Amino acid sequence: MNADTNADTDTDTDTDTDYDVVIAGAGPIGLLLACELRLGGARVLVAERLAEVDETIKAGGINTLTAVALYRRGLLPALVEVQEETMSGMKEFLRARAAKDGKDAAPPPKSAGHFAGITLRADLVDGSDPAFADLGPAGDVGRFVPQAPLERLFGRRAEELGVEVRRQVELTGFDADEEGVTVRLAPVDGSAPQAVRARWLVGCDGGRSLVRKLAGIEFPGTAPEITGYQAIADMTGTEGLRSGWHATDMGMYTYGPMPGRMVSIEFDGPPADRQSPVTVEELQASVRRVTGVDVTVHKLHSATRFTDNCRQAATYRSGRVLLAGDAAHVHSPFGGQGLNLGVGDAMNLGWKLALVVRGRAAETLLDSYTAERHPLGAWVLQWTRAQIAAMRPGSHARALREVITDLAGTTDGATYFVRRISGVWQHYDLPGDHPLTGRSAPDLALADGTRLADHLHTGRALLLDLADDPKLRARADGYEDLVDVLTATCPQRPDLAALLVRPDGTTAWAADTDGTEQDPTDALRLWFGAPLGA
Repeated sequence: MNADTNADTDTDTDTDTDYDVVIAGAGPIGLLLACELRLGGARVLVAERLAEVDETIKAGGINTLTAVALYRRGLLPALVEVQEETMSGMKEFLRARAAKDGKDAAPPPKSAGHFAGITLRADLVDGSDPAFADLGPAGDVGRFVPQAPLERLFGRRAEELGVEVRRQVELTGFDADEEGVTVRLAPVDGSAPQAVRARWLVGCDGGRSLVRKLAGIEFPGTAPEITGYQAIADMTGTEGLRSGWHATDMGMYTYGPMPGRMVSIEFDGPPADRQSPVTVEELQASVRRVTGVDVTVHKLHSATRFTDNCRQAATYRSGRVLLAGDAAHVHSPFGGQGLNLGVGDAMNLGWKLALVVRGRAAETLLDSYTAERHPLGAWVLQWTRAQIAAMRPGSHARALREVITDLAGTTDGATYFVRRISGVWQHYDLPGDHPLTGRSAPDLALADGTRLADHLHTGRALLLDLADDPKLRARADGYEDLVDVLTATCPQRPDLAALLVRPDGTTAWAADTDGTEQDPTDALRLWFGAPLGA
């Protein structure tokens, strides 16, 4: 494979240090993937065009499954700190609104998210649903963890782990062969181009991914219908705006719950120009059209356009080139699935690619990356398309919206929607018939005072023996470099005898205390190759 945006750079480049993996893009997904690869022992270079973290307002939170995944890496205290800071801003907004209205400040609304702008009431969700069981302390964290602070957190983590992040350079092309990839990088200051040699290249370079395009990976989907704006702005004349999501004859809007936050959505096609900065006049005109309120926008602190362009890469791997995050899938931001989907990609791919790099697994292990993640990406695209259908102006869409609103106002309906947006329903189709197999591992409270997540911080797999079975533990002989073995008891789950948890937190194998033979051999070989010395 030879891919380049400027073939003339071939003769001018200097060969730099070799790496196991080069990642194009230091957004949250690229940085998290780099962290996972380093935990697995890979040498990683992350190349990024921007000089620092992009502070533009983007995703406003993470879902439960993402919070649990990061909790397993020891990041829960940092997530809690970010969430508390964000909620402090929300309370400030509510106090300011209450003062203008001459009312007492109300506490933050008890919502569990939204579907198409239809609020999901937390008090209606059936907390006894099995999908919400055994989430551990991360179960209540995440809704208010915005993207920029999360990206900074991943950046600090990458630095601690020894990831090399090279900023103000951008990928311009690459040559891939059977042994690896030569990646061409151009400094944004116009200085001499660079070339690095790596065994693998991963595109985490966003929805317009150059890596995906140069790799020739198809990106089918549906064209955009909307133009949306999200901004933090200084505004006056906002007294007529209502907090939360509202449908109007011209589109949708939401005001708050952070000071100055405004979202305006019009269903008149995509913007003519996605690249130029959003202007005060542009945002003000949209807000006035959609809300019917003569708001005056004085200053933009952060603003972005978005659409419902909905596309997914046909495959997440082509030879030695892989994709993750928005490079693999794009869609509207409604329901907050994009960042979470990308985190799942990084957690799934990181340990697998690290095993291949180390020679502990065949390249065929990477086939499971597309097989496991592509169906979830396809579901997210459909989930966001459904929300667009329920948000459109017009009598038919409004009728549909009324039906969904009624459904969301019931316990069964609210529980269904929250199960979906929280990610707790997700599972992979893995070999084995135990109910836990393929699902996110339960955060078991162990008798020694630890929890399962406490034993996953290093990014290694875990064979948990809950029945003190030496024969079971012996099955892990030869996997000492990849799999930790822990003997413990879990009084709350006397039915469980053993679990094999992959590095991404997925249950690869499980057994109950019913007297049947406990043999994780096939699962160990499937995910971690042959034991050393075999």
